[in-house]
Amino acid sequence: MNRLVSIAKSLVGPAIVVAVLFAGWTFRKQLFPQQETTAASKEDAAGESAEKQTILEISEQARKNLSLVAKAARPQSYWRTVVIPGEVDDRPGLSDRGVTSPAVGVVTAIHAFPGDTMRPGEPLFSLRLFSEYLQATQTQLFKARQETAIVQAEIDRLSGAVNTGAVSRSKMIELQSEISRQNTLIQASRQELLTRGLTPGQVQQIESGTFVSTVEVVAPPVRDFDAFASRPAPQAIQQVNFVNELAQDQPIAYEVQELAVELGQQVQAGQLLANLSNHQMLYVVGHAFKREATFLEQAAQEKRPIEIEFAEDATGSWPELKQTFNVRHLSNSIDKNSRTFDFFVPLTNQSRSYGDKGQVFLVWRFRPGQRARIHVPVEKFDDVFVLPAEAVVREGP
Repeated sequence: MNRLVSIAKSLVGPAIVVAVLFAGWTFRKQLFPQQETTAASKEDAAGESAEKQTILEISEQARKNLSLVAKAARPQSYWRTVVIPGEVDDRPGLSDRGVTSPAVGVVTAIHAFPGDTMRPGEPLFSLRLFSEYLQATQTQLFKARQETAIVQAEIDRLSGAVNTGAVSRSKMIELQSEISRQNTLIQASRQELLTRGLTPGQVQQIESGTFVSTVEVVAPPVRDFDAFASRPAPQAIQQVNFVNELAQDQPIAYEVQELAVELGQQVQAGQLLANLSNHQMLYVVGHAFKREATFLEQAAQEKRPIEIEFAEDATGSWPELKQTFNVRHLSNSIDKNSRTFDFFVPLTNQSRSYGDKGQVFLVWRFRPGQRARIHVPVEKFDDVFVLPAEAVVREGP
């Protein structure tokens, strides 16, 4: 019995503590009303602040500091575009030009090297002629000129005798026919020597008996790119003018891209000596898949202006590119490896020069191999609001 009493006394204390804790938890709102109100007010304030942060008001000065421009949005037309990768490439027949040897000879001097700029008529190479045909042509021209002088002197001597009847008129007709044959031979020999690279002055030296053993290979005349772009009506075939002296007043027309011969090398007639380049007229070549052919065909037919984004283009250091880009033509073959076909957009390049001491070098803005992104318009939307992706919109008037 005493043992039960002692156990009951030991449980009285914990029971009282449990009862007090239960009563405090039950009546906590009545005992601590200030803490609940403070917590609730904090939650309400946090919610209000979060709601206020959804609207950002920027003053006029702040907009200027952030370089923000506010404009009213108006309905306009918009073209949906597809982006096609591409690259800058040479334009065949316009960008590069080869220089060949006019006759058999040995390269005795090289006057221009890769990177040098050239004007039409400036010397590129000096050749010592070894052509038997060219030597024979010079001999033929000289002999024809001498024969003409001899026959003409005979005509002058016999002209008086013909009037008196001492010499028959058939003799004079025969001499005049010989003059005509020799003049024809002279004209043919002159043209042959000119086409072989000799200058008119050298041809005159040959006629006087001084044969030419060295010929200068010069930069060819430049092609008129403006006339090519405008595609004038075909004209009658005209004789090509020969550039026989340095044209210092002409602009730079070529840049030496590659030499194909060495000093002292023997070359044959028609052998390539050097490659000259002019990157003024280029192509932007796009690589499209077959499913995009319809869009490109429509853009080419309707002459839709396209936009081109050039990689690594220093826009700020060059003048504005005022050119409308259009698809010129589409390739009708598909690459076996990439399964793409090419389309071509003409590009007019920009350049500037630098250098000193008479040596001038060129820097082109666009270079073959430079990558580009071509934005081709495919679908037009009318009366829509067009906004940039980074635009800030403000409601109200």
